[in-house]
Amino acid sequence: MKILLTHIKELLQVRDTPVDRLCGTQMKTLPTIKNAWLYLVNNKIHDYGTMDSIPNLDADKIINCSGSIVLPTWCDSHSHLVYAGNREQEFVDRINGLSYQEIAANGGGIIHSAKKLQATSEQDLFTQSENRLIQIMNLGTGAIEIKSGYGLTLDAELKMLKVAKQLGEKHPIKVKTTFLGAHAVPPEFKNNKQGYLDHICNDMLPRVAEEKLATYVDVFCEKGYFSVADTHQLLIEAKKYNLIPKIHVNQFNAIGGIAIGVKHQALSVDHLEVLTDDDILALKGSLTMPVALPSCSYFLGIPYTPARKIIDAGLPLALASDYNPGSTPSGNMNFVVATACIKMRLTPEEAINAATINGAYAMGLSGSHGSISKGKNASVIITKEIPSYSYLPYAFGSNLIQQVIINGQLIL
Repeated sequence: MKILLTHIKELLQVRDTPVDRLCGTQMKTLPTIKNAWLYLVNNKIHDYGTMDSIPNLDADKIINCSGSIVLPTWCDSHSHLVYAGNREQEFVDRINGLSYQEIAANGGGIIHSAKKLQATSEQDLFTQSENRLIQIMNLGTGAIEIKSGYGLTLDAELKMLKVAKQLGEKHPIKVKTTFLGAHAVPPEFKNNKQGYLDHICNDMLPRVAEEKLATYVDVFCEKGYFSVADTHQLLIEAKKYNLIPKIHVNQFNAIGGIAIGVKHQALSVDHLEVLTDDDILALKGSLTMPVALPSCSYFLGIPYTPARKIIDAGLPLALASDYNPGSTPSGNMNFVVATACIKMRLTPEEAINAATINGAYAMGLSGSHGSISKGKNASVIITKEIPSYSYLPYAFGSNLIQQVIINGQLIL
């Protein structure tokens, strides 16, 4: 299908020469074209320019974007979108004073979700997850990473990853999958964490690799979950299967998770609500992308990732949703971008860069997603009539999306 977008008020993130990622002061620049046109052929960006020089183009559909901003779809590099049921009772428990850690200690949290998922059929799990996927596509997400981690048994972890893969096969959104068997220690291994780690290494990893169910591997490196030594053991084993690390670190404590991630050449280290000067030093000179999850901080009432400290140190930063039933029951990347501006003091340019180009990098998609560049994937957001792109985070409670095109298909 050939789609021509005309009279675009402003076309954002235009990169004639694509970049892999943006670091430090580079994130302040958001290249745009005003009064623009954009030509999408099948599932690729074919060409673009200004309306005063638009050529005669053959199109199956012409969309007049007068008054609208057009930008690449969001690239959500950290989600747990495949899960069963919900955890609204824990939401009430937190209001009544319990912490995330206290809820987990009482049998809630990840363990609660795992019990529900283990008892849910693959078809039911697919249906629940598909409803969430359609919702986020309508909100402008065009690429997403989906983790396992609510299975905690071999069969349930495989079930999660199969569902995630099926979602990507059925829908135009790009889905990358991550194996997160080390999300929590299940009750049957309560006093034998090493036994569970051995089970992951000896039984789960080989099956995940054999069935080609994941590109990445993750570990919840945190006090009360998995130590730096545990993380090291698992990542060494995962490397044998060519699984690339993308790990949870520094959500509640700084225990050396960032350094071990960098040592193992992790594509990203995610959360970072607690960050030390040593962590910044560990990231400098690496190819590892720091990923902030502001919706999680908002929902749990915990500190926000010190984004200014990261960017001002010359490092890159990506933004992602952390969509999950316990700490972030929302995959709305528009809210993520707005919250990053409001609570983390990112400029609109920095936030949009973090949720597009850098988000694409954090799931290995910088060559195909994240910018308006010839040959890249035809996935764009068309806003309603708005005064400027800064209005997107400013009007944080409004749905400002008019249409969404993902992989050359009109979604909304």
